[in-house]
Amino acid sequence: MLSTHPKPAPTRRNFPRAPDFYAAPDDSAGASVTARVHEMAAKMGRPDRRDAGGTTLFVDVLIGIPGAASAAATLPLILKGIRERAELEVRERPELERIRIAVHPMDPADFNPQAGTPPLFRHVRGSDRRGAILIHPLEESAAAWVARRIMAVSVLARHGRLGVDAIDIDDGGAISSMVGRLHAAGHARIGFLSGDRPAGCRQAARRFGGYAKELGARGLKLNRDWVLNARRNGPRLEPSQAAEIAALRTRESGVTAWVCAEDHHAYQLIQRLEAAGLRVPQDCSVTGFGGIEPPAGLPRATSLRAPHEHIGSSALTRMVNRVMYPSSPRRKILVEAQFVPGETVAAPRRP
Repeated sequence: MLSTHPKPAPTRRNFPRAPDFYAAPDDSAGASVTARVHEMAAKMGRPDRRDAGGTTLFVDVLIGIPGAASAAATLPLILKGIRERAELEVRERPELERIRIAVHPMDPADFNPQAGTPPLFRHVRGSDRRGAILIHPLEESAAAWVARRIMAVSVLARHGRLGVDAIDIDDGGAISSMVGRLHAAGHARIGFLSGDRPAGCRQAARRFGGYAKELGARGLKLNRDWVLNARRNGPRLEPSQAAEIAALRTRESGVTAWVCAEDHHAYQLIQRLEAAGLRVPQDCSVTGFGGIEPPAGLPRATSLRAPHEHIGSSALTRMVNRVMYPSSPRRKILVEAQFVPGETVAAPRRP
């Protein structure tokens, strides 16, 4: 593995038993995401190494994502949380001398254990105190292959059938809370818009589930015509088509608010509503999920944001506990999303 360029080494007195951090090169990943991962690792630096008799924990961070735009923003935050938590773990645990972290960005399609042991695992020895943090979805077969060989913690993907620890966002609870906010503002005709992901996508299904559950809890109507790209047997619409139909439902069916599964769906919808002569939020409220910066000329969406640094921190702590106490019960930790105030929610207009 290739080490990053080191920063000036801290003194032992001020920075004891610090973690090593590597970014392993992998040309199979998207160039933009790979560059951000290496940049983050370089900023973290590689503290000085010491010979000691304590336990050294090896952590491989497998980033199974081919270069989605959202990853460039979220991955550095997750890695920052991992690094900072590693520093705390080696300070606070007398039995733990060092945590060595290696980062491996890769395209999930290129990680094929059936073709032989992947190069990054050829150095693994059974006597190692070693674990893997799996960030973003890997193929189930690839995640299973890793989990059979070393301890694994899954981040932002729940490989439930594998029995591995998981750290994820409480998607359903977050969307439920957003529906509650809209209802408290006076909305009773609330629609749901998802993207063009394949039917059965777990993340989209959880977010739709949170929407449907909260409608039922508040005695509100769930109208199938107000649900776009979320029903398993419903038509799959391109984002622009879904936004156009949502604008039509707003004008003709009286929908006063739309809960969008992701921010970029929300911004597409806002553009389409305004093109149809509907003002946001005066004529229709719109919410998103992600907390991204708005496109030029559009209001900031009222949204939800995952605390990615905390997710990274929780993953590292879970990894340490899993390796140090391998017989402990498996855990699935859901991290609460944070509310992001915006400019796209208002009380509905009176008829």
